Amino acid sequence: MTETLVKTITPRPVTPLGILVEELETTLKIAKQENISSQLAASLQKVYELAAGIDPYLDEHTTNESPELAALAQKTAAEDWSQRFSDGETVRQLEQEMLSGHIEGQTLKMFVSMTKAKRILEIGMFTGYSALAMAEALPADGNIIACEVDDYVAEFAKKCFQISPHGSKITVKIAPALETLKELAAAGETFDLVFIDADKKEYVDYFNILLESSLLAEEGFICVDNTLLQGQPYLSPEKRTANGEAIANFNRFVAEDARVEQVILPLRDGLTIIKRK
Repeated sequence: MTETLVKTITPRPVTPLGILVEELETTLKIAKQENISSQLAASLQKVYELAAGIDPYLDEHTTNESPELAALAQKTAAEDWSQRFSDGETVRQLEQEMLSGHIEGQTLKMFVSMTKAKRILEIGMFTGYSALAMAEALPADGNIIACEVDDYVAEFAKKCFQISPHGSKITVKIAPALETLKELAAAGETFDLVFIDADKKEYVDYFNILLESSLLAEEGFICVDNTLLQGQPYLSPEKRTANGEAIANFNRFVAEDARVEQVILPLRDGLTIIKRK
């Protein structure tokens, strides 16, 4: 029997906590080479253990992902995204770290159950992990419209959806998200829950379209991903990338908008929950 080996690339830390743990690991290595006091060494070790233990503990004590979600995550991790971009198969550079993952997927799934949502709009799909997680919580007559600009990942996601009994609840719209939103608004579509995880520089535009059209139901909720992007929004401006600055601007815009109230959860890379006042 020939054994097939699946090559996966270890994801780099991209969340504030993940980056913090990596920095603490480096600090501990430096500390061991320096002549520091035993008291300082013990304190550093305690800080490291507190930070490094959070994500594994959450993972262990959160409901397991379905086999279909696990297979989708594994397939995403095994894909050579850099090569796909170099070959011109994707329109932008993608990476496995864009996947929502177990904890955020289960959180979104829980939100769907709590809100009794039946119609969901996802702005930015990637390989479909969050869409499928939410679809698993929808009733049989519920549905998701997922916006994705990249043909390659759209087809990638569709193939993953086909192995799930919930995949048929998801309709993928392949086009720039703003175009799809305008078309849906013009058609009078309405959604109970909207998940935003697309072009960070367009977050404010997505937000305004949702509030200024029929797209967001009167009692609907908006969930926004990456609102603590690698910690950049709360670091000094010179330490931000263009995306970090866009997220900082979005967070400020929402906080100052009298139409809504919101809370930022320090979940993974930041998840904001927004509702109308």
